[in-house]
Parts: sequence; structure tokens; C-alpha cells
Amino acid sequence: MIKSVSALVLDGTAVFEFGVICEVFGIDRAADGVPNFDFKVCGPEPGRPVRTSVGATLIPDHGLEDLVSADLVAIPAIGGPDYPPEALDAIRRAAQRGAIILTVCSGAFVAGAAGLLDGRPCTTHWMHADELARAYPTARVDRNVLFVDDGNLITSAGTAAGIDACLHLVRRELGSEVTNKIARRMVVAPQRDGGQRQYIEQPIPVRCSEGFAPHLDWILTNLETPHTVASLAKRASMSARTFARRFVEETGRTPMQWVTDQRVLYARTLLEETDLDIDRVADRSGFGTATLLRHHFRRIIGVTPSDYRRSFACGEPPCAETA
Repeated sequence: MIKSVSALVLDGTAVFEFGVICEVFGIDRAADGVPNFDFKVCGPEPGRPVRTSVGATLIPDHGLEDLVSADLVAIPAIGGPDYPPEALDAIRRAAQRGAIILTVCSGAFVAGAAGLLDGRPCTTHWMHADELARAYPTARVDRNVLFVDDGNLITSAGTAAGIDACLHLVRRELGSEVTNKIARRMVVAPQRDGGQRQYIEQPIPVRCSEGFAPHLDWILTNLETPHTVASLAKRASMSARTFARRFVEETGRTPMQWVTDQRVLYARTLLEETDLDIDRVADRSGFGTATLLRHHFRRIIGVTPSDYRRSFACGEPPCAETA
């Protein structure tokens, strides 16, 4: 069972990811029946400020020896690639003595620099996944999931996925009742499965040319309409072959891939913001049938439309509750 938690801060620490760790493990919730953790913020030198990624400073009260002795070492996103050797050594020593190592977002690079990713499954923010794989070629980097639980190493994707990883660890170690109480106070969904896809936005590409953008704008405002490459090409006064080639050049996706992506994103918005049933969501987003919506939604988002709505609809308790 986790009783002590030490969060590492170094120059370049990202404040949101650090705040996630503090929010889950550092707040006294004894009045709610949540056991308190012995929470410490550790840096290379107690009392010496470290500069965060936004220019503000943090002053750790504890040194690296308190990192080594913790049950859980939590590493937020920290700018690299040069991390203090003494910090990496402390992480290694903590892992060797049996501590759980938890990373949020690019904190995975710190764990990698400490030698903890070799041969192991892991993840990070999708923007950094290729870089992580290049830096640590024996690591098995999963670019899609929210977090990876590999026993004493838990790595998570970007930003809010760190909340999911932290709450998953609390559930694993302390049970659902404690987790639900923490999530309720944080006003977040108590559980998103680690295998759920990272929610990568796919807006109109910024490189889209001025002449081509109106075609995409028209599609976005007419997602309910049945589309084919031929019908879209005709509307754009191009041959189907020319239109398809231009579309890939402008968006990086084929016309029907892009249309399907946008329909899924619109369906996601409808699931979050309306109480339309699944059949109506399918109709409004252009899929026509609930079966087709479920197929593409699960393929792209990683969960069913119903499961997504349970976690993210604003009418649900996690969105509506006040802290």
C-alpha cells in the first residue's frame, strides 16, 4: 500500500502536470474518509528554487533522499534533455528499493534517462511519442493509450491523462471507494480505461490553402449529407482524381478518411453536450445508423459512444458537481 509520495521538481517542471500530482496525492481529504499520504516535494537541494516551464519558481522543501525513501515517486512533465545526474540516480535507487515510479506526460523522458524504460511498455503525450521511441529504442512506446500500468512503472499521456493514471493507481492500491471520493472532489470522471485512445484533435489543418479551405468549411457544415469523392469533386469543379490528390496534399488524409474523422469529432461533441439518443447522434453526424457510428467511434476514440457519454456528458455528476 502506498503511504508516502514524493514528487520530483527540476528546472523546466510543467505546472499543470505537477499540480495534478499535488491534487491527487497532496491534499488533506481526511474529512472525506480519504487516508492522507505523506506527501513531499523534492528537488536537488531543499530550499533552492527551481524554475518552472512558465517562468514562475517552485521551492522544494525536501531533497533527493526523501525521493529515494518514498513508496511512490511521481515525476511531472519536465523539460529536458539534460537532467541532473543526482536526480536520475535518486530515481534509480528508489526503483531498486521497490518504489512505484509514476510519470505524467513528458516525465517519461526522465524515467528513460534513469534507465527505467528499457524493454518495458510505456507511453507519453502523442506529440512526443516518436521522440521517446527514438531516444529509448528498446522501450515499447504505445502512442495511443492514456496510460500504461506495468506494475511498478506507470506512464501516462499528456495533461489530463495524468489524472487518469493517478486515479488508476489509487484505485489499484486503495480501492474504488477512496478513488471515487477523490474524483468527486476533483470534479472528474473516476475512471477512464488506460487503453482508451488519446483524444487527438483533428481540426482543419493550418496549412490548408486559402482556395481549398471553403471546401472543407462546406463539408463541416454539411456532415449530415451523404458524401462521395465524386460528389465532393463535382461541387469543387474538379475531376475526382484531381480532387482526391489535392485533398491529401491539403489535409494529409483522403477525402473519406477526413470526413469520417470530422463526423466522429462532431458525434463526440453531441454526446458531450446534448441528450440526443445514439440513433439521432448517428443521423446528425452523418453516419446514418448507430451501428456505423459505433464502429467508427470505437475505432478512432477507443470506446463506445455510450461509454464515452457516461464519462464526459456534461449532464453527468462528474461535470455537474461543485467542488
